[in-house]
Parts: sequence; structure tokens; C-alpha cells
Amino acid sequence: MLPHIGDIDVMFHFGTDLAIPRGHPPPTQLPAEFHDNVQVHEILDSHCPGYVYLELRYLLTQCDDDKYNAVEYVRNPCLSNRFYDDISMFGKPHGPAIIPLGEARLTTDVVYSVRHLVWPPQAAAWPTRHRKRNYGWPDSATVDRVVSNGCDVVPMAHRQCRQHEFISQFQWRLSFSRAEIVLMNSWIPV
Repeated sequence: MLPHIGDIDVMFHFGTDLAIPRGHPPPTQLPAEFHDNVQVHEILDSHCPGYVYLELRYLLTQCDDDKYNAVEYVRNPCLSNRFYDDISMFGKPHGPAIIPLGEARLTTDVVYSVRHLVWPPQAAAWPTRHRKRNYGWPDSATVDRVVSNGCDVVPMAHRQCRQHEFISQFQWRLSFSRAEIVLMNSWIPV
């Protein structure tokens, strides 16, 4: 079976960063995967569809009752997508992924991401777009599961912006890998 598998993609996020849509209030509760202190970044659209900037907006601190208090940052720097600069000793950049050093039977690409717990406004039309009734896929329950998973933001500048000094360091791409997994798992043999 191994000859039929190209590689393994592993997406991960730190529990210290979170993305929210611009203008949304910071969350007061987070899933258990998040730390006691979480930096919240607002998503700012770029001129390229699907590509965004992450502007630091809040610091969330967990209270005793599992709720979070938010403190707004005065200065709002954008989050750099140069995560690779810090971990280049572990592997070689390949798009938004890192190909770890060393030998393995299967190639593994590791992708750092920032979680976005809600469905992004940039993809607001997807849940309600017209679908052919003949196929019945995806059904409304699958669409609801996709939307409830939100998405991720990965460190990748648009190909036309990679030579630009600022944009190449601060542009991120929306990733719908979680949605793809839910959709693939919803397929039936018919």
C-alpha cells in the first residue's frame, strides 16, 4: 500500500494564537486545546482573494471559571508568516509546509497554522450556494459540520507577492483543509 501514498500532511497550531474576523468581539470561552494566555489576531483582507493579514488585537487570559478576559492591544502589529525562519534547522520550506530533515519511508509535510474557530466572512457564500439536487451532496448536515469547524490560516504569500518586501513576510492564506476532510469523509460508495 505504501507505494500508492505520496506523502503525509500534518497541520498543527499552537494553543497560544487565534484568528477572528475583523470587527468581531474576542471570544470569552475557548476549546481546551488553547492555553491560559492567547493572542487574538484580527483577519484583514489583502488585495488577493483568500489571502489575509493577521493583526494582533487582544490578549486573552483565562480566569478561574474557564472563561477568558480580553485586554486590547494599543499597538497592533501584523503577525509575520516567517515561522520557518525559527525552525529552518528542522526542515526545508515547501510552500506553507516544512519537509522535515532526515529519512523516512513516507515524506511528511508539516504545516503550521493559526486556528480560526468560525467560518470566515470571505467564504460566506459557500454554505448557501446553489447545489444540484440530483446528487444530494453535500447534505445540509455535512455543510453544517464544515461550517462549525471554521478554518485555519497558513503562512503563505500569494505567488505574485512573494518578491514584495512587506507582503511576502506578512501575508497568510485561508486554508479549508478541515472542510475538505469532512467533505471527503461524507462520501458514500454510491
